[in-house]
Amino acid sequence: METINNIELTDKSLYPDERLLRTVLGKSYAAYCALLGLYDRHQMQYEWRYYNDARAWLCKVQKKKKTNVWMSAWKGYMQATVYFPERLIEQIYTLPIDKEMKERIKKTRNVGKSKPCIFEIRDHHILKDMDIVMQFKIKAK
Repeated sequence: METINNIELTDKSLYPDERLLRTVLGKSYAAYCALLGLYDRHQMQYEWRYYNDARAWLCKVQKKKKTNVWMSAWKGYMQATVYFPERLIEQIYTLPIDKEMKERIKKTRNVGKSKPCIFEIRDHHILKDMDIVMQFKIKAK
């Protein structure tokens, strides 16, 4: 998946609070809040931190100290990425998610030995697929 947008939240001195996230995400802010609710329902913790290597604020989402999702803010949407090791990649394609999403995952280049499953959180409809992939990650050994 090629990105034509630039990551937001690159100013180390500006913590991504509600006001700033509303400004950056615009109409997709409600979907972002619904995603946070999904994390809460699954007893996951999320934390915004500035990462010098990325030169941006990223949100790490964990369950029992295992990182399951990385989020970054882009103009008009939140990007949530779930990384899978090579040994699980084929199983991702058997999950009951949208065919278009499966194709997008297949076309996304690996990062080292991991396959990133990238979700653009623009509205609520993608949260179902996001939840399925995230739950698979949580249960995977």
